[in-house]
Amino acid sequence: MKGREDAPRDQGYLVGICFFILGLGTLLPWNFFMTASLYFQGRLNTIESSNGTVVVRKEYYFNNWMTLLSQLPLLLFTLLNSFLYQRISEAMRIAGSLVFILLLFFLTAVLVKVPMEEDRFFSVTMATIWFINSFGAVLQGSLFGLVGLLPQKYSTVFMSGQGLAGTFAAIAMLLAIASDAESESAALGYFITPCVGTVITLCSYLILPRLEFAQYYLNKSSTYEVGTKDELLSESSTVENGKLNGHANGSVTGSPAETEVDPRPDGTTQAFLPLEQVDREQAKASVIEVFKKIWVMAFCVTFVFTVTLSVFPAVTADVKTSFPGKWDRFFLSVCCFLMFNINDWLGRTITTFIRWPCKESRLFPALVVSRVVFIPLLMLCNVQTRSYLPVYFAHDGAFTAIMALFSVSSGYFVCLSMSYAPQLVEPKDAETAGALMTFFLALGLSIGAALSFLLRALV
Repeated sequence: MKGREDAPRDQGYLVGICFFILGLGTLLPWNFFMTASLYFQGRLNTIESSNGTVVVRKEYYFNNWMTLLSQLPLLLFTLLNSFLYQRISEAMRIAGSLVFILLLFFLTAVLVKVPMEEDRFFSVTMATIWFINSFGAVLQGSLFGLVGLLPQKYSTVFMSGQGLAGTFAAIAMLLAIASDAESESAALGYFITPCVGTVITLCSYLILPRLEFAQYYLNKSSTYEVGTKDELLSESSTVENGKLNGHANGSVTGSPAETEVDPRPDGTTQAFLPLEQVDREQAKASVIEVFKKIWVMAFCVTFVFTVTLSVFPAVTADVKTSFPGKWDRFFLSVCCFLMFNINDWLGRTITTFIRWPCKESRLFPALVVSRVVFIPLLMLCNVQTRSYLPVYFAHDGAFTAIMALFSVSSGYFVCLSMSYAPQLVEPKDAETAGALMTFFLALGLSIGAALSFLLRALV
């Protein structure tokens, strides 16, 4: 949406800041649970034997289940999108989701101090992950619709906030580890952080209606809708080749059946095309027709996320450092989670300056498919425990380099796919293309999460 000339200014860029925080808040649940994998594995997978050695009693495959139960709600609520959005108000969807996310984060923080049998803790945690990501899916879809009412740059700001959510979670984990507090206190501080972040996100949403710039674009009053309709109709008032012409003096050429005449306060009249004809000319293409035009981009975004989620974090979070000692505490947070999130954000940012290959190029899907090479490369890193494959890349530097290329390419090709798709259809079908791409994005995440079980077992 282009800004109109009479639009107020975004004083202090407060609306932009609010949407950046809202973008950050939408992906806090996924990233905070993913980055805390060491905490959850510590509570689930090990017991202390009598001679002081640590013995694995039961493998819960926490990373695999966490990834799957985080992404399935996204796919489910994408499919239920039309049902939810027509029957539940925007305020209820956004504010309500944030309140429930806050309560679930608070529950997770409380459970840090509650002794619990491992199977029960696993079940409670998985249920929490399912529900917190269900509300997160509703929140994300609602906010995408809201930010779409503003000028394009605010969508970019919103997605930048999303891109930095993982970095925020990784830094929070590093600070918790570096605090040298005992493990329970460090974990408690870690999970209180997203509680505070969610409260700030909720406040940002509640502030929006009070800002003049946001009021201007988000106002859905009948006056605004009528004004918009008048503008659209007036653009259709003149048809070429002399079929229909509206004149200031009120004379009209064309048969009465083909026209509608609108009397104006100054005594003149304005001729309009009949609403049925305007609707016919503006009719959107069917979903199938749109899909035929964007199927390559839909395949690309699905394939990128299938590859990414099949090994991250299910495989990468089990990589061990080749330099045991104090560095072992920081290795995973730095070389896996922080490395992935910073480079993923960098890959998305690069598309602002470089867009290669072009959307029509056959090289584009070929490069996307070539990312499959990262699956065996990461599986051959120092993943522990392992049963079948040898370790070829034991050094931390090799794993870090592979992760950097893996994450940069993920962010780059996802952003290109999502931005290219609407350009392949008529402007009136861009919304349909965006909805389809969101579905295929969720589909890729879910397929990747399901594949992660097989790939982790093959290691």
